[in-house]
Amino acid sequence: MNWEQLAATQPTVVKMLTNSLKKNRLAHAYLFEGGRGTGKQQTAVQLARAFFCRHSSEGEPCGECGDCRRILSGNHPDVHTIRPDGQTIKVDQIRHLKKEFSFRGMESKKKVYLVSEAEKMSASAANSILKFLEEPDGEALAVLMTSQYHRILKTIVSRSQVLSFAPLSPDRLVRQMVKEEVPEVQARVAAQLTSDIEEAKTLCSDNWIAQARTKVIQLTDEVFKRPRYAFLMLQDGWLGFFKEKNEIQTGLDLLMIWYRDVIRTQLDQQDELVFFDQEERLRDEALKTSQTKLGHNLTAILNAKRRLEANTSPQLVMEQLLLRLQEG
Repeated sequence: MNWEQLAATQPTVVKMLTNSLKKNRLAHAYLFEGGRGTGKQQTAVQLARAFFCRHSSEGEPCGECGDCRRILSGNHPDVHTIRPDGQTIKVDQIRHLKKEFSFRGMESKKKVYLVSEAEKMSASAANSILKFLEEPDGEALAVLMTSQYHRILKTIVSRSQVLSFAPLSPDRLVRQMVKEEVPEVQARVAAQLTSDIEEAKTLCSDNWIAQARTKVIQLTDEVFKRPRYAFLMLQDGWLGFFKEKNEIQTGLDLLMIWYRDVIRTQLDQQDELVFFDQEERLRDEALKTSQTKLGHNLTAILNAKRRLEANTSPQLVMEQLLLRLQEG
């Protein structure tokens, strides 16, 4: 991985870091924040390589020297990584780190530490790490990474340079998942539900998203062609599959995607379809449903999501939604 490859997904972050490297003006502490799967860890490792590499050019590490190779393999004596020990990062882990940093670097004056899932630092660990952020010792570089920025102490935020990692675009997410042998019909749906590559892959595991997608197609088909039987489908198929509140919310999200696809079909935007393998059915519904009606359907689904969040009975929410979808 090099800066050019990382810039393909995080151009703003890479530009800021490479400009600082070229000018020899790196901050002593960075806070990388953004969703999982957005490249925070890869960028932190690349930054550590650039920081140590003695043959770097314009901020690009050579990739061949001992420092570059050992950092990439996780074996550099002056690069320390901290991860949660169980559910939290404990104060003893930070104390051990500070002890390491009290010694001169084994091979140079430089030291780097990378803190993954920094939001999981205990209160005492977070307060302990503040001393380094306030009074960095020598040529030291800290990179804290988090997917839950709101949980980081404000005092840590104020003493770090915060770089926000943008979520992956749906198209890039789909390409990455297909490369990892996830079927495209599932990948396209998952990419609409999350911008986190790991979460998207979890959704597609155990064939869950494929089954959820089938339930949505079946329900919309009943509503459109056989409205009298839609309630049977709801009772027998939908409510038995989408059981937990978060699963029902996902089902409602998929319903919204379906009706947006109907609108895209009306607008001749076939290249943007998520249910791309259902183009014939979408075209049939698009020809016989007004945009006003489709707008009402989307509003009804949004209202159902809000009512579900307010702890209304899921069965009542879905039955009333079905009535709204069946209205002319």
